[in-house]
Amino acid sequence: MDAQGRGRAENIDPADQWVLNPNTGEYELRLSPSAPQSTVPGPRRAGTRGSGGAPRARTSPAAREKTGREQAGGERQSAPERGEVPGQRRRRGAPAEPAAGRRGRRPAKKPKGRKAVLWTGGVLAFLLVAGAGAGYLYIEHLNGNITSVADDGASTGGFQKDKAINILLIGTDKRTGAGNEAYGDSGSPGHADTTILLHVSKDRSNATALSIPRDLIVDVPDCPTTQEDGTSEVIPGTPGVRFNTSLGQSGRTPSCTMRTVTELTGITPDNFMVADFNAVKTLTTAVDGVEVCLAKDIDDTDSKLNLPKGTHTIQGEQALAFVRTRYAVGNGGDLSRIGLQQQFLSALMRKLKSNDTLTDPSKMLKLAEAGTKALTVDSQLDSIGKLKDLGLELGKLDTKNLTFTTVPVIDNPAETVKATVVPNPTTAPQVFQMIKEDVSFTEVKQQKAKEKAAVAARLKGSKADPAEVRVRVLNGGAPSGSAQETLNWLQNDEGVTKSENAGNADSALSRTTLEYAPDQADQARRLAAIMGLSGSAMKPGESVDNSQGLPTMTLTLGKDFKGAGVSLTAPAKAPEGVEKSTADKVVCAE
Repeated sequence: MDAQGRGRAENIDPADQWVLNPNTGEYELRLSPSAPQSTVPGPRRAGTRGSGGAPRARTSPAAREKTGREQAGGERQSAPERGEVPGQRRRRGAPAEPAAGRRGRRPAKKPKGRKAVLWTGGVLAFLLVAGAGAGYLYIEHLNGNITSVADDGASTGGFQKDKAINILLIGTDKRTGAGNEAYGDSGSPGHADTTILLHVSKDRSNATALSIPRDLIVDVPDCPTTQEDGTSEVIPGTPGVRFNTSLGQSGRTPSCTMRTVTELTGITPDNFMVADFNAVKTLTTAVDGVEVCLAKDIDDTDSKLNLPKGTHTIQGEQALAFVRTRYAVGNGGDLSRIGLQQQFLSALMRKLKSNDTLTDPSKMLKLAEAGTKALTVDSQLDSIGKLKDLGLELGKLDTKNLTFTTVPVIDNPAETVKATVVPNPTTAPQVFQMIKEDVSFTEVKQQKAKEKAAVAARLKGSKADPAEVRVRVLNGGAPSGSAQETLNWLQNDEGVTKSENAGNADSALSRTTLEYAPDQADQARRLAAIMGLSGSAMKPGESVDNSQGLPTMTLTLGKDFKGAGVSLTAPAKAPEGVEKSTADKVVCAE
């Protein structure tokens, strides 16, 4: 690209150059005749070659409009204005009628698979033609918008396309950015004010967004933290403190919030994203607002939200006031505000997946600008390419199978005046286990029928007598001493006398497994019943010889092991009393 071409590209609003091709579902760059053309391959149209097979010379969109015809495609409609989709008419006023003798063309139906690509729009619109000069410049521009900080080894190393995904979304109350000083506490380094662990199932059929209350009492662990000069310092942990102190306080970074979530739930996030007040304002403005519902009038002088009962489209400052409202909803506590925030995020998800957003290049590019400027990501998500890959995975979700829920809690029993909460000892572990085991909170098909039947079949059939079960126990990530604890329990309480402690496994496992040979299936079923193992924890394979040279099953205790006698089978559905909602439903805040 010559200097003259570069100069023009830098002065052109990218939104004026990107249009959606309804036949392919992809955005294409339409540049002026003298600028380089997109090199993205697309389906060949009828009539692009002459009778002799030689390719026709390319013409500009303006020239094609002037000639008005294609050899085998009928008449071409006039070029769309900014934000319009080719093949669709503007919605301002009454639609224009086709000229006499011309038949209006119906836009081609986009394949469902394209929607997954399109709704991630803020990251994708400019990536589809990276070979074009202006597209490359814009990608570099957006890469420059991204702010990233170290994950300090607290993550899994980044999400993978063939595994379940866990993204930690952190909203900080740090008062930075123009206009945010008015919210008070301007000198504070901020807190983890709003935190959601987003779990996306391995097969992408469902997802769970787990809100973590800021006033939840947790143990913040020691946090190795990268300093501004590149050195690392371990920030000492603090037991029995509010969850929101895991960020900002004592120099803690998002990687410390990530470690605290792992300590609480047993789930290690793959990545994190941090948003401040500006993210709410700019993202809602980029999509021209989101629709929310109120079951009553709200006039909150603290958050500055003043809205009557009913449905409203909010953006910018008003959207921020909505998610900050606390005293005017529910019982005025943080848990009531969490419900309001979940409603807002559901509305934002619906707006992102709506045709109004998907088919508007201008909105897509505004989202790209807003998203890359407003979010701070971990060092594993520090480029547009990585964000695009994550967006494609998230784009496979259906909002009806995205469940919002909250860590089940009870009032802190150590307090006379109730100000904080602690995890519900009965239901919280079940919720965490469901997420770890990739169990959906909605009724969706998570496995292929044959696979699911095969896993369930492992538990069906005769069971050997406990005295005939021969097993060696290894520690593969459970707390120290767990193998011996389990051995004592099996021998003394459950009658599994032919068992032995085989020490530590070669590598750590996230889940407890039982490997057995085909002729040991009846023994495996008995031990699974005793241990509370699911069919997916049973691994048909080979036996090994024990210390006496006899064929033996192998039980490897993983990180999910909670103690001898504690069942390792995840609940099939959410426990009774756990409140949840799905992103496709409109809920009116009360």
